[in-house]
Amino acid sequence: MIVELNISNFAIIDNLKINFTKGFNVLTGETGAGKSIIIEGINMILGQRASKDFIRKGSQKATLEGLFYLQGSARNNINPILEEYGIDIDPNNYLLISREIHTNGRSVSRVNGRTVTLSMLNNITINLVDIYGQHEHQSLLNIDNHIKIIDSFGDDELKKLLEIIRTKYETLKSQQNKLKDLSLNDIEKDREIDLLRYQIDEINDADLSSWDEEKVFKEYKKISNIKEIGYELGQVVNIINNNDYNKNSIIDNINICIRKMQNIRDYDIDLKEYSKVLENINFEIQDVFMNMRSYLERLDIDEERLEFLEGRIDTINKTKRKYGNTVEEILKYKNTIDNRLEALLNNEKAIKDIVNNINTLEKELTDCCKRLTQIRTNLSKNIEESITKELEELNMNNVAFKIKINKLEYFSFNGWDKIEFLISTNKGEDLKPLSKIVSGGEMSRIMLGFKSILADYDSVPSLIFDEIDTGISGRTAQIVGEKIERLSKKHQVICISHLPQIAALADTHFVIKKDIFKSQTNTMVKKLEDEERINEMARLLGGVDLTDTTKLHAKEMLEMSKKFKNTYSSKNTL
Repeated sequence: MIVELNISNFAIIDNLKINFTKGFNVLTGETGAGKSIIIEGINMILGQRASKDFIRKGSQKATLEGLFYLQGSARNNINPILEEYGIDIDPNNYLLISREIHTNGRSVSRVNGRTVTLSMLNNITINLVDIYGQHEHQSLLNIDNHIKIIDSFGDDELKKLLEIIRTKYETLKSQQNKLKDLSLNDIEKDREIDLLRYQIDEINDADLSSWDEEKVFKEYKKISNIKEIGYELGQVVNIINNNDYNKNSIIDNINICIRKMQNIRDYDIDLKEYSKVLENINFEIQDVFMNMRSYLERLDIDEERLEFLEGRIDTINKTKRKYGNTVEEILKYKNTIDNRLEALLNNEKAIKDIVNNINTLEKELTDCCKRLTQIRTNLSKNIEESITKELEELNMNNVAFKIKINKLEYFSFNGWDKIEFLISTNKGEDLKPLSKIVSGGEMSRIMLGFKSILADYDSVPSLIFDEIDTGISGRTAQIVGEKIERLSKKHQVICISHLPQIAALADTHFVIKKDIFKSQTNTMVKKLEDEERINEMARLLGGVDLTDTTKLHAKEMLEMSKKFKNTYSSKNTL
């Protein structure tokens, strides 16, 4: 359950702290005081995507923090997830969740002090709090949600069966897509085979390899520049050792240097070393000279080889333009079309294999869907009885509620069932879809009826109702309040309401007020004591002006609610 809620710099909230209690908590206040903002804050704590627009004007960040107490199935569900994520488990069974929303759009979430991603946070909180807001009217009117509602009442067998169906359905879709790809008419197939063969032959004729391209370009570069190589290399050879008697070559000059060094090298050990270096240089230059002269003598323009290389380069570039930017890409593409060609040539066998797979999957899905329909049918009968009973208790006495299950002509992600809720709210009227005949007040009670029976199935410890009193009043409001009060015996309930009949049944009453301080609006929450609660109840009954009569009526309503709760508790104890 939610123990404590702390919100700072969030929307019109400056700094707010609420200590919720077990049982039935109610929040009342004027319209626009910030009741729904508190619910929005809880949603953020539970993992809803944050927006910097929620940050209070003039603040750098909004901070939201929720302290939860885990017990029973909630603890058993959540603790293994905490262990998986490496989050410390509090020995006293508390769970602390905090979120910071920054003006740069960044959001930071922490669980028991450990930073977590939004996905991790949602996995932890998924079974922690169930929030029912006014938008759920629309979800109940959407026929696509009806099958989800029915399945939420299912046991492990239904859940496992759904997993099997969804896995097989995905496989079936994949096989059907493969069959579609292979199921070409003969003209299309022959045309594609001819094209693939042409492309494969063209790539094979190009005779590409990962090293061939580099080798060809290097050789072409040499042969196409052979005249320049011969001219420049000849110049170098002449400079190193020429036959001009009027001009010394490099080798002549080095030999002169060596002879001069020989005259003085015995005078100093350093001079002897210099002389040796010059002699070594002379040998190396002579070797280079001999090799370069030999290279020059072998140098010859091979016009035929040059023409071959130019053709090779043209083939490589042409193949690249058609099949890939690199040789590796071209070869990869060839491998792909090789496989496609093989599949087309073996088309009949491949089609036969896929058809067999599809037939097997459809048979298996048929068996699973039959069983799933049977489970949903049995569930629906029980739900129909339970919802009808709940609605009668919620002052819809002549209601008839029916769950219609039709078989689709195809398989889907949820089997082959199409489920729709039908209702008749007046005796003698035909059953019709909810959207055709249900008013806002009736929709609130139908949703509450579902929540009431679902509460016995699920393990969510806290239920939040955001203005479930839409469209109801008088005796119906009293009955709705009594239903919520009964729910609070097994779950913590937090309810935002405008109706005194509902507020009177709460175990703990909070009032939300809006105040203006230094030109800024601020939301404040206060837990009411006995006399304060009477005044707030009187406001709900009579408006702004509190008279002795409305206060007396409020006091009487609180006393009657206390008697009802005591009587109900006594009956359930017996």
